[in-house]
Amino acid sequence: MDIKLELPIYQLIGKKANELNIDAYTVGGVVRDYFLQRHCTDIDIVCVGNPATQHSVGIAVAEACARQLDSESGHTTKVSVFRNFGTASFVYHHAGERLQIEFVGARRESYSHDSRKPIVEDGTLEDDQNRRDFTINAMAVSLNKDTYGQLVDPFGGIRDLDKGLLRTPLDPDITFSDDPLRMMRAIRFASQLNFTIDPTTYEAIGRNAERIAIVSKERIAIELNKIMMSPRPSIGLNLLQDSGLMRLIMPDFANLQGIENVEGRGHKDNFKHTLQVLDNVALQSNDLWLRWAAALHDIGKPATKRYDAKQGWTFHGHEAKGSKMVKRIFASLKLPLDGKMRYVQKLVLLHMRPIVLAEDIVTDSAVRRLLFEAGDDIDDLMTLCEADITSKNEEKVRRYMKNFRIVRQKLVELEERDRIRNFQPPVSGEDIMKTFGIGPCHEIGIIKDAIKEAILDGKIPNERSAAWQMMMEEAEKLNMKPIMNGAQGENNSTESETT
Repeated sequence: MDIKLELPIYQLIGKKANELNIDAYTVGGVVRDYFLQRHCTDIDIVCVGNPATQHSVGIAVAEACARQLDSESGHTTKVSVFRNFGTASFVYHHAGERLQIEFVGARRESYSHDSRKPIVEDGTLEDDQNRRDFTINAMAVSLNKDTYGQLVDPFGGIRDLDKGLLRTPLDPDITFSDDPLRMMRAIRFASQLNFTIDPTTYEAIGRNAERIAIVSKERIAIELNKIMMSPRPSIGLNLLQDSGLMRLIMPDFANLQGIENVEGRGHKDNFKHTLQVLDNVALQSNDLWLRWAAALHDIGKPATKRYDAKQGWTFHGHEAKGSKMVKRIFASLKLPLDGKMRYVQKLVLLHMRPIVLAEDIVTDSAVRRLLFEAGDDIDDLMTLCEADITSKNEEKVRRYMKNFRIVRQKLVELEERDRIRNFQPPVSGEDIMKTFGIGPCHEIGIIKDAIKEAILDGKIPNERSAAWQMMMEEAEKLNMKPIMNGAQGENNSTESETT
């Protein structure tokens, strides 16, 4: 089978390889994505030459191509060379696009039991294809003049692509034991491409699941994030759970699965529910951290599950418990412990609030408080809450969604009128100290809280004059006397703000 490779860089690589008496092939993901009609910006080139110089043939072809590009464009192509590994790479610009081209000599690999880092030796194209993780990633296309575009597919990768099948080229037990990250990659590809993992290959994942312990948390997190960003993340998370990998990499998530019955009364399977919520969010947003919030929104349920003879199963406080668990889960996976983690914590903590609103009369006061606590993340919170309605009762779903639309409308109206989002009290602690001639003390917090609650309850508008008046009234209750006239203090403070 001949492949039509249209990028000019391929012809250039083939030409320079011919001049150096080297065979060059594009391999791996770029070939797979060619057949899947997926865009690929990382191009891997494997070079095969004289055994005596095999280690450096990739570098030689890369440098020759760079010199040719420089002579044609007048610009310098920076080649990154790693002589110890026999690799070289450069960035190739074409039609406004930035492509990363990496060159390496063909190699064979062997592994020790306690490390996924291979011992690398020079090898043939066949050796190089043998070391690939899956048949769909083991295809190569020749770039040399006489064989340009010819597909080299020793393991039937093109057939597996047609079937939507993931198989290892060699014995899957050896493949996964050598490099256990390949188990995560198998599940990630299945999730991204909606492929099936070959039964023999999948069974080997279960047998070798414990080997994941030698893989760094950072590499596991990269694969998890890619699964989260799949069109349907539930495919990958289900495979992780069923294979036994989930209990090893994210045990809290694995613990969501299961139904317990007491007196004939059972609760829903929170694992299945969570996957449905995550898929619902994935239909609406490509935000990785919103998807993580969806994945973890009920993570506190196993720890808060209780059975009550009158109420049945309850999970009181699971949102607060889950929010506290987020940091530990992120830390265990080496995910960022910064604003992204705090964003997930916030959405997990607040995810029940709009649902409670949708169950009752939607009051202005309740919506103000929701807007105050969610701030700029209110739209994402509403997306999560709408995704969280997974009942099979269509009438119940319609009722909730109708009330959510009311909540969204009230959020817009109240924000326009009261400016509650990212709310800062119109009267500051410094204002109170200056007006009453006091230092930091408990009474300042009492006054500020009273003003905040009055604004959120709609008792006073979110305006400085109204807040100032309330400050004076609350201070009087606390037997605090101003050292300046109230109105004069208000005017002076307002003038100082605007000058």
